Amino acid sequence: MYSNPIKHGHEPYQIAVIHGGPGAPGTVTDMAEQLSDKFSVLEPLQTAMSVDGQIRELRAMLKKHAKLPVTLIGHSWGAWLAFMFTARYPAYVSKLILVSSGPFEENYARSIMATRLERLGEDGRQEYLHLSTSMNNPAVRNKNAAFAKFGKLISDADSFELESMWEINPVFGHDCYDLNKRVWEEADYLRRSKKLLNMGKDIHCPVVAIHGNYDPHPYEGVKEPLSQILDNFRSILLENCGHYPWLERHASREFYQVLEKELE
Repeated sequence: MYSNPIKHGHEPYQIAVIHGGPGAPGTVTDMAEQLSDKFSVLEPLQTAMSVDGQIRELRAMLKKHAKLPVTLIGHSWGAWLAFMFTARYPAYVSKLILVSSGPFEENYARSIMATRLERLGEDGRQEYLHLSTSMNNPAVRNKNAAFAKFGKLISDADSFELESMWEINPVFGHDCYDLNKRVWEEADYLRRSKKLLNMGKDIHCPVVAIHGNYDPHPYEGVKEPLSQILDNFRSILLENCGHYPWLERHASREFYQVLEKELE
């Protein structure tokens, strides 16, 4: 049985790696384990069924297990969660690192799914349609299985050349579909209303965005909005790299070099 948060290394913990999804616990475990060769790392697993609940859940875990302030490393949805957390609890965070973040403005997001579908090919598009239908069918009871398959299918489209594939942690993966649906509806509204981006006005610690040039989530959708609203922001673009930089055959080494330099 896993604890929550998962602990990599020994106290004190001044780094936390936040997984994406929403509802994809365990997908950053490889990153946390690799970093633990040099650093002590917390890996909080998100279980709350709302954006506010996940922010409060993260606060409780960091307050109990971390030596504050921490460096937060958020991947994908986890980058948004870390961003919102830092805006609400700035005293908890010394540095914010956004890995493969979703774009912060709606207009940059419109091309994401079209790019994915184009890359999937005909067989992949048929599988996408089948899984989407299953997840939206009230008669299908085990939507978590379809959700996990859907995530891996999309990962193929999101990636340049993966060395290995992430796994959703089975211990905490039982409500992944419902969690994703509920939290994403809120998160999508926060982006469309610009409330998400405007939270950046309350962030004053250093913020670094690390992004792959092959990621369907447009790099410009992170760099351009955040450079306008944050006090202290830098962005780093990795070549031949998709949405999971630490798993990419051609980019993982550079990703860890960049990340470890930011953590030292």
